[in-house]
Amino acid sequence: MSDEPDPRLGPEPDDDLTVVRVDQYFPHPPAKVWRALTEPELLVQWQMQGVEGFRLEVGHRYTMTSVPRPNTNFSGTIEVEVLAYRVERMLSLRWSDPSPVNSANWTVTWSLEQEGRGTRLFLVHEGFDPDDPAQLMARKIMGGGWRTHVMRSLGHALERM
Repeated sequence: MSDEPDPRLGPEPDDDLTVVRVDQYFPHPPAKVWRALTEPELLVQWQMQGVEGFRLEVGHRYTMTSVPRPNTNFSGTIEVEVLAYRVERMLSLRWSDPSPVNSANWTVTWSLEQEGRGTRLFLVHEGFDPDDPAQLMARKIMGGGWRTHVMRSLGHALERM
């Protein structure tokens, strides 16, 4: 038996510097988790402080605002485009920063799978440039943030619904 990772399983989470992968179980049905992902008044409870103009429509663009982070060249604004969705199954978004000093052009995809009476939520945040130190710092910060703060905040929002 080898101690080497099975290549069919894909890279270990920290091996691919272009992506952050997170999965989290929530003891709530997919319909409830979907609402938290797609209703603006719920999004602001767990994801970002400002969500302006969200509409669940492919090609629709809206903005989200948060705290600027100069060490990652994050301006505090994310321009978002809805790329694809399947109700209660998947939501894929393009995130970019309008700042000319930030080359962020990421795809954030949420996938929902029923698991028992709850939902397994998968997040894939991809498109980080491994040759850009600011993007590597953003990946490190966001990877930790997705895994801890954001998923915990989403869980609290689901409990309040």
